[in-house]
Amino acid sequence: MTSAVLPLATGDIYEPVAPGWQLVVAALGAITLLILLITVVKLHPFLALIIGGLTVGILAGQNVGDVLITFTEGFGSTTAGVGILIALGAMFAKLLADSGGADQIVDTIVGRASTRALPWAMALVGAIIGLPMFFEIGLVLLMPVIYLVARRAQVSLITVGIPALAGLSAMHGFVPPHPGPVVAVDTLGADLGVTLGLGLLVAVPTIIVAGPLFGAVAGRWVDVPAPDTFEGREQDETGPRPTFAVTMATVLLPVVLMLGRAVTEIVVDDEDNGFQQVMDVIGQPMVALLISVLVAMVTFGHGSGMDLKEIGSTVESALPGIAGILLIVAAGGGFKEVLVRTGVGTLLADWAKDADFSVYLLAWVMAVLIRLATGSATVATITASSLMVGLVEGMSSAETSLVVLAVGAGSVFFSHVNDAGFWLVKEYFKISVGQTIKSWSLMETVLSVSGLGFVLVLSLFV
Repeated sequence: MTSAVLPLATGDIYEPVAPGWQLVVAALGAITLLILLITVVKLHPFLALIIGGLTVGILAGQNVGDVLITFTEGFGSTTAGVGILIALGAMFAKLLADSGGADQIVDTIVGRASTRALPWAMALVGAIIGLPMFFEIGLVLLMPVIYLVARRAQVSLITVGIPALAGLSAMHGFVPPHPGPVVAVDTLGADLGVTLGLGLLVAVPTIIVAGPLFGAVAGRWVDVPAPDTFEGREQDETGPRPTFAVTMATVLLPVVLMLGRAVTEIVVDDEDNGFQQVMDVIGQPMVALLISVLVAMVTFGHGSGMDLKEIGSTVESALPGIAGILLIVAAGGGFKEVLVRTGVGTLLADWAKDADFSVYLLAWVMAVLIRLATGSATVATITASSLMVGLVEGMSSAETSLVVLAVGAGSVFFSHVNDAGFWLVKEYFKISVGQTIKSWSLMETVLSVSGLGFVLVLSLFV
């Protein structure tokens, strides 16, 4: 007999649908299968998440028809909530790259830095470029600059490269609108503006520790010169660039709008106030990013000499590259919905309360384990945040945002051979596997542990 389909899980508490041991077996079985399909069978995460979602529901004793409906509802709601943000973020980043705005940021900051300040300047560049851009895109953009800076300063490639990578990786793990934080925000019902503000508070000191400070140590461990891959490559000067001030103002616009909404709600706290009503609209993540993309078409597009056709082509070309990410995130939403409705989150919440275990530490550990097993920060974020749904019930907005950040910190832990990012860094830096582990992998570990540490510090004040 088919049971009634429950409403979407966000904000709801689901009682376990089976005995505790069966739910634990279902969750562990599905996660183990997910890991095996991705790492051993080499199945695409999109397909693996679909199979994992169906597996957890069936093993928990749910009706197959209900599991299918639950999965598709989770898939659809995640696409509606998160997919739009990822698409708009990709358009914004593409405009920034194609207009020369990213080059303007790099040249302005690095060009004014002394030799001793170069690692700090590279960390700042990585953070700014990483704010709107995916890690892989930011890395490709920054590699010629990292090579050039290392050659001119006559320092190890690692000394200036690690700070830039730390800036990129921290933004990818902690700050919306990157897919990981956005997925966790959507799954746990956190406020995006609050998460953005707290994410920046966590990211800045974390970048300092994992970037310039660790980079100085790693540069002594792995002392390699910059390869000549981009030597003699001339920069394209066929068109004007947007100015540094205009570029920075445009990059920070969505941040200001989303943070402005969160601050207004705290300071004004009057739903009938006209200013707050306006901020509530323009500070909504989708609206803030939409406004920013439209502004970027003018400041980045027209500002770099593009005509309307070129601007349209640039925006359109941003979408094919994120198709895989969108499908993985959406399938992750379906997996999450099935996992949540089994009641395993409620079971874990009861266990954590009885054990008096820190919810932030638990969120971090779960993300770390999935990250180590799958090599995917996105899969780690999806799975860990899904398991934490029952534990955030009754938490304040700030506390829920810190759980999101704890998951984000765990999702970047110790990148190794099952992570595409590991091989990307190895090949660009022209170093061995061992050298990559001693530099990139350890930097990611320092970033993850430092991020958790700063989350725990913030938790004392919220």
